[in-house]
Amino acid sequence: MKINDLHDSTRSVSALAMFTGEEGKVIAIQINKNETFKEHITKVPAMLVCISGMATFENEDGFKETITQGSYIMIEPMVKHWVIASEDSQFVLVK
Repeated sequence: MKINDLHDSTRSVSALAMFTGEEGKVIAIQINKNETFKEHITKVPAMLVCISGMATFENEDGFKETITQGSYIMIEPMVKHWVIASEDSQFVLVK
């Protein structure tokens, strides 16, 4: 199975649980080009891994970083953040 096969290609942003364990979960995220995963907060530390594409991760503290295939970003808990895709992009979120 492929991660991009999990998502409905007609949706501009999609997030689906891939795995839920006793202490955390893994979420597959798809963001289409020029679309935004709207701002939100996580209650626990998380890691966002870019599987394909390119996007910019930003947070309310002014942090901004471009993530591309194979790169990842650590997400702080209780800090508002969002992701803007500059290409069709696939991610895995671990928390």
